[in-house]
Amino acid sequence: MNNHISSKPSTMKLKHTINPILLYFIHFIISLYTILTYIPYYFLSESRQEKSNQIKAKPVNSKPESAYRSVNSLDGLASVLYPGCDTLDKVFMHAKNKFKDKRLLGTREILNEEDEVQPNGKIFKKVILGNYNWLSFEDVFVRAFNFGNGLQILGQKPKTNIAIFCETRAEWMIAAQACFMYNFQLVTLYATLGGPAVVHGLNETEVTNIITSKELLQTKLKDIVSLVPCLRHIITVDGKPPTWSEFPKGVIVHTMAAVQALGAKASVENKPHSKPVPSDIAVIMYTSGSTGLPKGVMISHSNLIAGITGMAERIPDLGEKDVYIGYLPLAHVLELSAELVCLSHGCCIGYSSPQTLADQSSKIKKGSKGDTSILKPTLMAAVPEIMDRIYKNVMNKVNGMSNFQRTLFILAYNYKMEQISKGHGTPLCDSFIFRKVRSLLGGNIRLLLCGGAPLSATTQRFMNICFCCPVGQGYGLTESCGAGTITEVWDYNTGRVGAPLVCCEIKLKNWEEGGYFNTDKPHPRGEIIIGGQNVTMGYYKNEAKTKADFFEDENGQRWLCTGDIGEFDPDGCLKIIDRKKDLVKLQAGEYVSLGKVEAALKNLSLIDNICAYANSYHSYVIGFVVPNQKELTELARKRGLRGTWEELCNSCEMENEVLKVLSEAAVSASLEKFEIPVKIRLSPEPWTPETGLVTDAFKLKRKELKTHYQADIERMYGRK
Repeated sequence: MNNHISSKPSTMKLKHTINPILLYFIHFIISLYTILTYIPYYFLSESRQEKSNQIKAKPVNSKPESAYRSVNSLDGLASVLYPGCDTLDKVFMHAKNKFKDKRLLGTREILNEEDEVQPNGKIFKKVILGNYNWLSFEDVFVRAFNFGNGLQILGQKPKTNIAIFCETRAEWMIAAQACFMYNFQLVTLYATLGGPAVVHGLNETEVTNIITSKELLQTKLKDIVSLVPCLRHIITVDGKPPTWSEFPKGVIVHTMAAVQALGAKASVENKPHSKPVPSDIAVIMYTSGSTGLPKGVMISHSNLIAGITGMAERIPDLGEKDVYIGYLPLAHVLELSAELVCLSHGCCIGYSSPQTLADQSSKIKKGSKGDTSILKPTLMAAVPEIMDRIYKNVMNKVNGMSNFQRTLFILAYNYKMEQISKGHGTPLCDSFIFRKVRSLLGGNIRLLLCGGAPLSATTQRFMNICFCCPVGQGYGLTESCGAGTITEVWDYNTGRVGAPLVCCEIKLKNWEEGGYFNTDKPHPRGEIIIGGQNVTMGYYKNEAKTKADFFEDENGQRWLCTGDIGEFDPDGCLKIIDRKKDLVKLQAGEYVSLGKVEAALKNLSLIDNICAYANSYHSYVIGFVVPNQKELTELARKRGLRGTWEELCNSCEMENEVLKVLSEAAVSASLEKFEIPVKIRLSPEPWTPETGLVTDAFKLKRKELKTHYQADIERMYGRK
């Protein structure tokens, strides 16, 4: 029941149509070039080949249930980055002293904003942005220290909760560092969470103070403040909102600058602030979980430090020359951990957003530059949804090229794929063919780190080839500080997530119902259990769920039961092959992995997103599909179907046409007959975190999708 895709180059090559004689000539030129360039790369490629074949993790004993550890931590798990730096405030102080005047946090200046009317009458806000303005390590330290002191004067006590409900930006990190210094427990909430989820988080943690932005205060908080009785102070990071007359009595709005000024003016004779110890809670992180209300994960200082220690070990030559672009939600453990890794190693962090990331992004005015073009980052984190989107956009442009250009691109793509599989470089292809694609992300990316959900082998290989850099696919959960595994930069295999990090160990637990056992041959399989200092303290005010998902062994080490199913390769690398929640037993007794079905079909250019659905009362799978507007419109034209976008998506004829394409792709991906969707529903509206149908990491919220499409489920299963 594995859902990983074969990583053989032959299965991922692009198809071309070219005159056979011309093709022979091109292959002759390629062979000649390969022979001439082989010798200079011989020693380099051999070393990479040798590294790729090395054992990366081993079981600690010979028992089937034994935990696997990285070969670099067989004698003991790593837990601290620097000696004596056992809390996050000490880590920042160490970095501040070492990199004092170096650039740390950068924000682009807004030069102009204007409304642009679209052909359909909708108004899009467009911006023209200037260069990045930078704060040094010393600047950030002073601002964080003063802000923490100001919060203390407003009544914030050590070891009490304070919430941040804000977009990813420099002020978010400054506020977080202030909380780490003064031992305030930072409650993080996604900026895209709906009102009820925000109210739940604020009331469960009983916060009196919340840090937010003007926009979120006006659009989301204003309507729910009256439902949060404990709230006393609202701090806006970007100036005062225009009106505040509607706020309940007793709630005061401050600006971040005013609170910092308050802290700076306070007498130096104030009693010293309370400093954290490693076991103190640093963050209560509310997940945008795929089921039910969000849960608050309690993360201690020592948990986060262990997690970033493990991550940093997998990034070679990390240091002052690196530039990281921050645009994912800082309320997500992947982004927070990545930025803490960068901060602790002297990298600078330039802030962005998904709407301003590239020149073609939705808020960037045509003709002006997106953030990657100005910042030219060397490091970037992404979720698979964003990488899949880049892949589809580039391939759509390739399909729109002239026949000669398209053929040249495809031949270069396939040639580079073969060379990568042998451990060889392709400098000419990189310089002449893929330079333009690489420039989409600034042109300097040396490592892309992907997490949050499984990345398809096709997309991973595409990023390797076109962006000329390794893609470090990782695996971890909020409950493990985002740390679990990351692939080595020289490991260009696809479909797996790497060996355990040096901060943790991983074992596989039998899951009889799904038919997965750690005694399976040729590879042990089972539920992934993560152990180590990075495993968090549990769920806030939810003892039952904590007991269900976490346990301690006889040595006092904490373990997390992930609910994901994995298997270990002989070299100690992990593959994610299933998920307990995604496995459904059909009426005839066959098990269907919904994630496997989605992974097989998601990379079709016709599909922007897909959710497979099945239940045990029926014998077949159905699906909800967000089609690509350009591709679906073109398919409709070819089939002689007309109508508005909504009419096409609601058309039975169009559903059948898309279903034919899906079925062909499913057969090519070697899905079993019972796994192939029999009926589908086309959705005219995209699924975004704002719709509540996907999480901030763009994972499907199956429960919400089922509710949203309940009438369609009944129709497709013949109840109506």
